[in-house]
Amino acid sequence: MKIDLARTDGHYYGASTRPVVRTFSAYDYVTVEGIGDPDGPVYAAAVQTLYRAAYGAKKAAKAAGQDFVVPKLEGLWWVDSDAPPLTVPRDRWHWKLLIRMPEVVTADMVTGASFERLTEGEAIQVLHLGPYATEPETLARMDALMAAEGWAHHGRHHEIYLSDPRRTPNERTKTILRQPVRRTLASQ
Repeated sequence: MKIDLARTDGHYYGASTRPVVRTFSAYDYVTVEGIGDPDGPVYAAAVQTLYRAAYGAKKAAKAAGQDFVVPKLEGLWWVDSDAPPLTVPRDRWHWKLLIRMPEVVTADMVTGASFERLTEGEAIQVLHLGPYATEPETLARMDALMAAEGWAHHGRHHEIYLSDPRRTPNERTKTILRQPVRRTLASQ
């Protein structure tokens, strides 16, 4: 039987349209990192590289008798600027693309990409419905929860793409938005 993290780990891959705080432990990923517009050729090439690495790891795991379904594409996003991130030109956006790997995958099974263990800890998570262009509305709801409950940003913005944008109309796109947080001094 294939390991399918999207079906077995509802804590990680499940989210409601209401922002909530969750705690996430350490997970293994194949990753590629870059800079540029997510609609540009550098990003597209990075996605292809990442999937080649993920399917290579799947092939190695299957040969060892531990097959798995390749999980959803994810991304960490940030800018090297003090300006609000969405005001920074898209060609200057930094990203780390991720695909989570099950525990059966080891670093020596991965070629063409990095193999990393990342820990986010506490994070606010919400399901965003609709086009990426309307994410700022959902992010504002996350920020309102942070302010109301004494949280502050503590790490890179994280997105999990539940829908394939090549096959899903914009209005039906589903994306988990996750923001690592820490308690502010005033709330401790």
